[in-house]
Amino acid sequence: MKRYPFVMGATAAGLAGILSFHSRGTTGLLANSVSVKSGSSAPSNASKTSTPSTTAPPSSNGNGVSGPTTVPTTAPQSPTTTAASSATGVSEQYGYGTLSVRVTITGSRITDVKVANLQTIDQYSQQLAVQVIPYLRRQVLSLQTARISGISGATYTSEAYAYSLQSALDKLHFH
Repeated sequence: MKRYPFVMGATAAGLAGILSFHSRGTTGLLANSVSVKSGSSAPSNASKTSTPSTTAPPSSNGNGVSGPTTVPTTAPQSPTTTAASSATGVSEQYGYGTLSVRVTITGSRITDVKVANLQTIDQYSQQLAVQVIPYLRRQVLSLQTARISGISGATYTSEAYAYSLQSALDKLHFH
């Protein structure tokens, strides 16, 4: 009985601490987070006019790195287009592996985004990346920026993608 006031006070303080907890806001490149369920298509707010792509099964890229291969289908270009420039962003380490992005710009437009390097620590992370990366690519091509929406359940992958993309765009002096 002598501990009763102490236990009740500690319980009340702990409960107050939990109820007042606020998660920190996104301070990175991700504008907000959307949810994409496994096996579903991208949300309807994704651009329907972006260049479609298909994702082939994971393959080795010659240096022992296994990752998804994005195969873009290219649209015909007009004869007045300027030369394309490409750059690869820094390899971003995230909670489940390492990711780097290669971006191509033509004139003042981002025309292609590919994963240059993807190393994951487990099979689940590999499967998640295969589902998430095409959605992120469509966002970049639609929005023409590295400030993309994150994907709920793949926040670390989304952030690594956005940071690597931004570093590639910085190398190309694209704003």
